[in-house]
Formats: sequence, C-alpha cells, structure tokens
Amino acid sequence: MKLLIHGRNLELTPALREYTQSKLEKAIEHFEEMVKEADVHLSVAKNPSVPQQTAEVTVFANGTIIRAQERSQNLYASIDLVANKLCRQLRKFKERQKDHHHSHGHSASPTQSTESVLDETTIKGSLLEGKKANLPNPGVRRKYFSMSPMTMEEAKQQLDLIDHDFYLFRDSESKDLQVIYKRNHGGYGIIQAKQEEE
Repeated sequence: MKLLIHGRNLELTPALREYTQSKLEKAIEHFEEMVKEADVHLSVAKNPSVPQQTAEVTVFANGTIIRAQERSQNLYASIDLVANKLCRQLRKFKERQKDHHHSHGHSASPTQSTESVLDETTIKGSLLEGKKANLPNPGVRRKYFSMSPMTMEEAKQQLDLIDHDFYLFRDSESKDLQVIYKRNHGGYGIIQAKQEEE
C-alpha cells in the first residue's frame, strides 16, 4: 500500500510519521486486498486558544474513495480515533460489496469483529513534551481527482463513505458536474447548473 503523510501547521517528525504509519497499517491490514493508496493529513489549529488537532485520512479502495476525519486536543489521540473510524468504514464498505457480489450458494470468509481489530492500548507519558508546532503561511488548497460518471444513487453512496457534507460528481446521463449534499433536516439535495437558453 502506498502511504502519503502530510503535515500542516506542524513539524512532521520521524516519530509522528512512524506512529501514523503503524496505526494505519494496523487499521488496514484486514483490507489490504482492497486498499492501494492512503493519503493522510495531520494538522494543528492555528489559534492557540483552540487546542484542536486533526487527523484526516483518504483511502482509495477498489476505485472508491473512503474518508475519515477526527479531531481532539491531542494529535496522537486523533490518529488513534481516525484509524479506528477508518477500520469501521472499510468493514462497512467490504460488507456492502460482499452483499452486492455474492449470489445465492456462494459464501464469503467471515470478517473479524471490531473488538479484535481495535487497539485499546493506553498512551503513557506526555505526547506533547518537547514538540512545537511550526505555522506556515495559509494558502489555497487544491484537490484534483479523476471523476468517472456515476448515477445519483452511486454519488449518494460515495457521500456516505467520505465523511463530508457534500460530494461533487459527474452525472452519467447528462455528463454535467453536480453536487449532492446532506440536508440539515434529513435527506439529500442536488445542486446543478441551470441550462442557459440560447
């Protein structure tokens, strides 16, 4: 598996990189046949009065994007939380695929229970001692990704997997870009460009 680790507003030390890698490898080890690449972003809030440290992971599994994000006052705790969340999302994705691809008469190997996969070890000592956050200048962050055409139902499933409030997709019928989002009072909405009259 290809693993990319990025830091924002912090120094990405070898110890932090190694800790992140070991936690993610453990979370993904039962799903290695699906996961080919993982992209990790670790960040520290710029405002010192808001001790918020975030771990965000994007995984590319069998052509599907799965995303998990967790925040806490401690970056190592955020990494633990996001690894556990990612493991649960991968299990859910694998079970959904199993339901779609196994017809009557076929059986699949059982998936391990959550309790057997999660690491419940406690962290000893200070994780912040001797560490200092270096804050770079803010900028505009761009994301690029391939956009295969999909139906609204497929876009809805992707939205549920990426842990965002919205998802940009290319409609398979019209080939137009559209945004599907979760509505505050339940359900989903679609944003699309109005066709200009000639």
